[in-house]
Amino acid sequence: MSGASIAPWLAESQWPTVPIRLVARLGSGHTPSRKVAEYWENCDIPWITLADVWQLRSGAVDVITDTKEMISALGLSNSSAAIHPAGTVILSRTASVGFSAIMGSMMATSQDFATWTCGPRLEPRYLLHALRGMAPDLKRVAMGSTHKTIYMPDIEQLRIPLPDIEEQRRIADFLDAETSRIDRLISLQRRMLAKLQEREAAQRDSAIDDLETMGGVVRLRRYIWSMDQGTSPQCDAIPAEDGEWGVLKVSCLRPGVFDASQNKRLPPENEPDPRYAVRQGDLLIARANTPLLVGSTAVVGDVRERLLLSDKIFRVKLSGEIIPEFVAEVAAGSKIRMLCASSSHGASQSMANIRFEEVKAWPIPRVDRRAQYQFVDEMSEGREQLAKIRNVIDRQLVLLADRRQSLITAAVTGQFDVTTASGRNLTQGV
Repeated sequence: MSGASIAPWLAESQWPTVPIRLVARLGSGHTPSRKVAEYWENCDIPWITLADVWQLRSGAVDVITDTKEMISALGLSNSSAAIHPAGTVILSRTASVGFSAIMGSMMATSQDFATWTCGPRLEPRYLLHALRGMAPDLKRVAMGSTHKTIYMPDIEQLRIPLPDIEEQRRIADFLDAETSRIDRLISLQRRMLAKLQEREAAQRDSAIDDLETMGGVVRLRRYIWSMDQGTSPQCDAIPAEDGEWGVLKVSCLRPGVFDASQNKRLPPENEPDPRYAVRQGDLLIARANTPLLVGSTAVVGDVRERLLLSDKIFRVKLSGEIIPEFVAEVAAGSKIRMLCASSSHGASQSMANIRFEEVKAWPIPRVDRRAQYQFVDEMSEGREQLAKIRNVIDRQLVLLADRRQSLITAAVTGQFDVTTASGRNLTQGV
């Protein structure tokens, strides 16, 4: 695969393009054997791994200074890992493809990264921006059905425009300033959304408190007729299509609204168990998953899909005294969410589960069906309003990200003079 086919926009460059490896020393990293305990003693060398990619996802972190893991000098000397000097530019090339940064000090990396130590003709900050311009292209051409990868022969072919070093520094200065300004706008939009979500949660909790004051509290077990969970047969990793059976994933309950598309296809040769077919009006509760998802609750809507209950989801049948939508809305309040967090069990911090009796002990306001319907309508209306605002903010975030990307690619290809240009026009109206 040629460098031009990876990033076709490089054809617009006003400067000649060259393989990065001709102006920077290309390298990578390695993982010392985990089977040799001595390699993992006295670890004091910063070691960048995929566990550090979270720092780079927003594109707002230019210099990486802290790493989750360290390796030892002994491990380093008994592997293909190498220490790279400060200023080396890194690019993630497996799993999370296309994230880049500059090393803030001497560091090593795992084999999941390519590294370039710049020579005198290449400014590291300019290279960083050029790689960020290529990020969508790198994700597009990454190979592999499960774990995406950019292989080193393709890394060797990556090209960048190469103006003189002073022009590179002017471009880097310009992009540092303008992308930081866009990043601040993105951060403000995300903070606004977080504040709106906090306000919605506070209003929900206040309404639940009012209902409890009105009629008191009873435990959910008072209203339960039956409670069961399904099974998890071997499934395909794709959703079921029309006419096929699908087994629900826990994510079908996020964020408290039933999403029938979150399922895994039951292979056609497997006979579905009709006892676990979900139907409209079923109250579903996430039994096992991440701590944030455990206890998530939703009601099955008007679905035409052929869907089966999994063993990670409880199904609750209720008496006529209470409507399932009311339980689902109350379960989204902070009291029950905190109960789920405190009572969940699991072998690790990333996985948790709750038990039948813990769900049955959930506190539910004791009010008549008229008050239940009124509460459900109020919560539904508030959720719809928030969804409209979220859609606007999401569109703004997409616009800002696209314009940030356009600004980078235009600057590194010399399509305008950065000494007189401003990126502000690219964010007008956003």
